[in-house]
Amino acid sequence: MTRVSGDLPMPVKPQPASVSDQEISDAYNYLLGRLLVTRQQQLDFKDGFKWNGILHRKPGAVDWPNPNLDVAYSEAWVAVDENSYTIVSVPKIEGRYYTVQVLNGWGETLANINERVFPRRPYGDFAVCLQGATVSLPADVQRIDLPVRSARVLARVALGDDWDQAVALQHQITVRATGTPTLPEIPTTPIFDLENLPGVEAFDAADIALDSERDLNPGMEPLQEKARAIARAVKDPEQRARVDKAIRTVAFADFAKAGPPIGHGTIRNGWARPAVVGAYNIDYLARTLINYGGIWANIAPEVMYYRASTDGTGAPLSGDNAYTMTFSKDQLPAHYANYFWSVIAVDTRHFRVLPNPKEKYLINEQSKPEYGPDGSLTFHFAAEKPADVPEGNWLPMPKGSVYRLTFRFYGPIDGVSNGTYWPPALRRVN
Repeated sequence: MTRVSGDLPMPVKPQPASVSDQEISDAYNYLLGRLLVTRQQQLDFKDGFKWNGILHRKPGAVDWPNPNLDVAYSEAWVAVDENSYTIVSVPKIEGRYYTVQVLNGWGETLANINERVFPRRPYGDFAVCLQGATVSLPADVQRIDLPVRSARVLARVALGDDWDQAVALQHQITVRATGTPTLPEIPTTPIFDLENLPGVEAFDAADIALDSERDLNPGMEPLQEKARAIARAVKDPEQRARVDKAIRTVAFADFAKAGPPIGHGTIRNGWARPAVVGAYNIDYLARTLINYGGIWANIAPEVMYYRASTDGTGAPLSGDNAYTMTFSKDQLPAHYANYFWSVIAVDTRHFRVLPNPKEKYLINEQSKPEYGPDGSLTFHFAAEKPADVPEGNWLPMPKGSVYRLTFRFYGPIDGVSNGTYWPPALRRVN
């Protein structure tokens, strides 16, 4: 459009979008949840992934935030369409936790294959199908419908005491396509370091990110439209600078503020418990935070995660200090998990396990912790093991490190499943 000044037409500058800094922050932190998944998807395919094939990782050999070192992981990206399906074959596994988790491109869990979900026959062949697809399946195949054309698969097999058996079972999990499904394009979005989140360039990728994967949660449409509107606005240099400033001053601050309680979670005894995990409904902020700090999280009936970055006084956890954590006899971790529990430490920048000369990265039942005369259990977190502390009760913490702990309860029961339990506080002892 133009306006007339005398006889000369003059270009009219596009009007700036009527969007507040807070709206920019909300749209950014919503969009970031998707960009964290597209980032990982691009890294996966650079790492050798092929559609409808599976990669079996060696125990401990995964490179994403906050890994679970109790399990052997196998990973896949599957694609389905109206005329094909993908067979996921699962061996018979008894006396050992396992699951084959299926997620969408927002990090939302769509399905699990295990004895909880399929108690009558939790093994054999499962046909992953596009919802509504008319495909002919063999009689002995169990159908799983997906509301999306592509999905992330993450299989976990508990290592337990016999790693060789766990790895043998892991390698019996297979994925194969039937027919020739139409393969989706991998979205090209920014690949960024987790400690250096994108600024306004996130909105340059908004249309690609949103067009390539529908958010299944109702109520997200206004945020999607806001993200698209901002993406249009930032084509103007003035608006681009303004949006980038709002991201760096407001959105990053909102993200950091929401980090300790994991969005709308609750902190007690220094431990944060998320309000939602694995399936987020309208809590997009929790989804983004969990995709950032522990991508591919499963749903609460499978596992509950607690996270601590501070001791019982609120001081940050430091490798220069020594801490203890004591469970009374009637509150032992095993009382709250059907399958297993563990606690690991990761750094606060990359969320990777902390290297130590012992190459010991978690405390769990396999570390053989010893109980006190009264039946209590005490964990120790310190650079050096106290002389009178059993090896299995101690987790080495490198001096100079700042870290956080993650406590996992697989097959949560009682207070962990109903949200009334929190692990005991860490107490500084030096």
